[in-house]
Amino acid sequence: MAGAGALAARAASEAPIIDTHIHLFAPDQQRFPYHPQATYRPEPAPLEEYLPFARQAGLAGVVIVHPEPYQDDHRYLEYCFANEPSRMFFKGTCLFDPIDPATPGRMEELVHRNPGRIVALRIHVNRERGTPPTTSGPIRDRDLEHPRMKATWRAARELGLAIQMHIIPVHAPQVQALAAEFSSTTVIIDHLARSGFGTPAEYAQVLEMGRLPNVIMKFSAVRYSSREDYPHRDVRALVRLTYDVFGPDRMIWGGLGRSIEEFRRQRALFEDMFAFASEPDRAKIRGLNARRLFWS
Repeated sequence: MAGAGALAARAASEAPIIDTHIHLFAPDQQRFPYHPQATYRPEPAPLEEYLPFARQAGLAGVVIVHPEPYQDDHRYLEYCFANEPSRMFFKGTCLFDPIDPATPGRMEELVHRNPGRIVALRIHVNRERGTPPTTSGPIRDRDLEHPRMKATWRAARELGLAIQMHIIPVHAPQVQALAAEFSSTTVIIDHLARSGFGTPAEYAQVLEMGRLPNVIMKFSAVRYSSREDYPHRDVRALVRLTYDVFGPDRMIWGGLGRSIEEFRRQRALFEDMFAFASEPDRAKIRGLNARRLFWS
């Protein structure tokens, strides 16, 4: 048994580190402009500056989460695919209006134009309780019960895409209903469901989603769940509670940064938060689960 444990520890130490959540932004606003309906306009964070960091950090792969400033214009994402450091190093998510009747066809076109690249459709629903859903404008806060929402989920399922939900806890019951209906579709919950934007009772509903085997939790952007500065020690109990529900096979890691200094901070945070888990189980969350989900 001791020999088996040593082998498991060695395998874990050699396991990949994969960042499942990075945003990149072009400095060239003529070639890759932000969308007129951009929800924010960040400073450039270009691919050319990111690649030396990714190499130095030893990342085995990266999921570029297509960001809201570009809305449904995926040209910079495709530029990153075309200029990656090694074949299939990058995967990406897409952003389309989930209640637009044109979305299934547009999503299919993007996926077929970039075979093996697009791994998920990201849907943002962060509106507060009592705030009505949007029907136009920036692609966020659409009605999860809209008939075309299911049509879009069906199209994503047929294309082999996951659904990546950027939510706050109050929306967990609606997401759970969709995840249960689309049980063969992987559903990824970003950023610990931004638990700091909800109540403990609402986060209990997030944990209910963990009872569904197709739901994956992403450990990322811990600041959205914390009332303290780094290293966000007030989130430790929540991370343990989440781990106990989702388990080491249904958690992934993202938001590792764009510099070695930031990467080291994020890695130290990860090791502190998951100190209770075995090294083989931490290795699953650091990259093995993402490799199985997105690269196999």
